[in-house]
Amino acid sequence: MTHDKKYTCDICGKSFTQSGSLKPHKMTHTGEKPYTCDICGKSFTRSEHLKLHKMTHTGEKPYTCDICGKSFTQSRHLKTHKKIHTGEKPYTCDICGKSFTQSGNLKPHILTHTGEKPYTCDFCGKAFSQNGYLKIHKRTHTGEKPYTCDICGKSFKGNLKQHILLVHGHANEKPYTCDICGKSIMRYKNFKVHQMNHANEKPYACDICGKSYANNGHLTRHKRTHTNERPYVCNICGRAFAQKGSLKQHKVTHTNEKPYACDICGKAFTHNAILKQHMVTHTNKKPYTCDICGMSFARNGVIKQHKMTHSNEKPYACDICGKSFTISGNLKRHKMTHTDDKPFKCDICGKRYKCMSHLKRHEMTRHNHEKAYACDICGKSFVCENYLKSHQKIHDDKRERPFACDFCDQRFDVKHQLRQHRRIHTNEKPYVCDICGKSFAWKSSINRHRRIHATEKPVE
Repeated sequence: MTHDKKYTCDICGKSFTQSGSLKPHKMTHTGEKPYTCDICGKSFTRSEHLKLHKMTHTGEKPYTCDICGKSFTQSRHLKTHKKIHTGEKPYTCDICGKSFTQSGNLKPHILTHTGEKPYTCDFCGKAFSQNGYLKIHKRTHTGEKPYTCDICGKSFKGNLKQHILLVHGHANEKPYTCDICGKSIMRYKNFKVHQMNHANEKPYACDICGKSYANNGHLTRHKRTHTNERPYVCNICGRAFAQKGSLKQHKVTHTNEKPYACDICGKAFTHNAILKQHMVTHTNKKPYTCDICGMSFARNGVIKQHKMTHSNEKPYACDICGKSFTISGNLKRHKMTHTDDKPFKCDICGKRYKCMSHLKRHEMTRHNHEKAYACDICGKSFVCENYLKSHQKIHDDKRERPFACDFCDQRFDVKHQLRQHRRIHTNEKPYVCDICGKSFAWKSSINRHRRIHATEKPVE
């Protein structure tokens, strides 16, 4: 049985079987949204959309899974969720055979095969695979900020929830909950990528190395590791970066702005993420424990790096000489030895350095003959603040040393001293000689050891 689509939109030509479907469709052209929420003021084209939205205020979730007890605001969300118990994936791609639990996941997947981007911006001509992406993009042209914070009055193009939580609410609250695994996520774009991970959907493949990604933006960033493209340029010093976030972080080095202050000790930081890491030093909370040696860590990223010392895994390989590293940052520093890239230039003498810290040390020791940081107890002066702070600890005998060893009673002033000390107990030897494979607990030990190889005569 076929249904004639006799109701046609006179703006775009799209046809519908019922007049009731044509009316809300036309509103997408006119922008009309007659149904308004009396709690937050948000408007909708359909009354049923308003009804569903209101449940976010009341917390009502009338549809409950009879297998695991999880509740949902909509029956279709429950229906989709139940498929994780049954394993049902009724929507199959006829090109590659991949199956999906929802038709909504199949549609964007098919576009990855065809390359079709049917939604075009009438301002700049940029095309998108989904209408939602086009709507968000158009706001960059119109300047429209439809989401207004009712606490401070600030308007946004999107991510209003994120603003309310970070600025006015609790920074650890995560409003986006996955219907499949129950995980809560702070940012909407991360939530969308997370959902694709359940479907093991990584539709964006690198045509150079074959690595796949769930998000087109991640693929674009990855490709720059092959092309060495750095489109984000600092307008102060001219240094270029592959990622927008890296440029933003770099610019702070020029302004020396540190807007994020610790409310316990007053120490200020350039980024909120660094402040969060710092605050763990006050709580001494270490929720991440290594299941091999029992060592605990404050951050998930650090335990991942630590575990590589057990497996000897070094996933970051130099494409020039083949040397491998456990951390991507170490690979970046190593690559500078091949390129001789020294992006940090002294404005006085023109000498260049690979690290900002090396440039600062040079400027203080070579061009600033005054030692600006003086100890108020003994009067001794230092070229940089960190040296002064380390020195002042000598005078402060009564001060409680904040970093305690959990194996013995010894305490330390500086965290890295504790880290080195713990290796006596754990027998951790993270420094491995790349010539003979011998391991060492301290960097100074491996440096001394390497001199042995340097003096060895080659076999003729």
